This record gives sequence, structure tokens and C-alpha cells, in this order.
Amino acid sequence: MTDVVTPPSEPLRDLPVGRFSGRDAFQQLVRDAIATAARDGWQEIFISDANFHDWPLGERAVVEALQEWAHSGRRFTMLACSYDDVIRRHARFVRWRGTWDHIINCRRSPAADPLDLPSALWSPQWVMHRLDPERCVGVTGNEADRRVLLRESLNEWVRSKSAPGFPSSTLGL
Repeated sequence: MTDVVTPPSEPLRDLPVGRFSGRDAFQQLVRDAIATAARDGWQEIFISDANFHDWPLGERAVVEALQEWAHSGRRFTMLACSYDDVIRRHARFVRWRGTWDHIINCRRSPAADPLDLPSALWSPQWVMHRLDPERCVGVTGNEADRRVLLRESLNEWVRSKSAPGFPSSTLGL
């Protein structure tokens, strides 16, 4: 009997492709994506949401996976209308963000309509896009066209509709 060896380049053994619905399903997808990023060594993660209110960013397991993922040469981008909920609800994540400031780019678009800003997690390997953030309904996939279209949309927000935001520390006089 021969063992079947999965090549290390095989993408996304655990992440689903297709539709999802519900807050629990959405939050589990975020957890699974971050864990997969750490395990598979994704070079880049881009997350976007109006306020990250219902993202599980402050959970111990998510921050531990981000810590495992974070290395020199990696890039993490965040885009939000406001980071107030992140600061209030995700203390572990805020501490992690302070430690890894050199690989994190945070952008803020305070004038944006919260429903216009994409609610998404993008990577070069896989994407999750909440099409209806209130009902937590969306799609996931690893198809090249889906990844390219979402990245182009996120790039447009970064390039022309946002400014730096969410500093890693607040300096006062």
C-alpha cells in the first residue's frame, strides 16, 4: 500500500467554495481563512468592512493564527469606514496590530456609505465576499476572475477613496 502524499502547493484543502449565509457561517469562514493563511503561508491578506463589528478578530485563536502567519515580507491590509468597533471589541487584535505595524497598512474611508464598502477577505489564493453584510450572505471562491475583480475593487478604494487610518499607537503632547 502506498501513502498518497499531498503536494505542498495544493491550494486550500479546507476552505469552501460557494455561497454562505448567516453570521455563524461568516465568522467561521474568517477563522478558517486566517488559520489556513498561517498554515499555508499566504503572503498577503486584505480585509475590508465598514466597521468589523461582527468579525471574530479579537478571538484568541484568530490572533494566535495571525501571530503564526506574521513574518517579514508578509502584507496585511485593512480598510474600514471607522475603526471604533475594532478598538472597542477586539483588544487582542489591537495589541497584535501594534506589534506588527511594519507589515500592516490600515486605510479609513469615513465618508463612505457603510453598505458601499466591500465586506471581504481577499488573498491571492481565496476570497470571501459578503454581498449582504446585514444578513451575512455572500460567496467564497478561489477562481482567478473572482479574486482579480475583488482585488481591483479593493485597490480602487485604497487608491482614491481612503486615507491612512487606525494608527498603531497614539502619540500625545
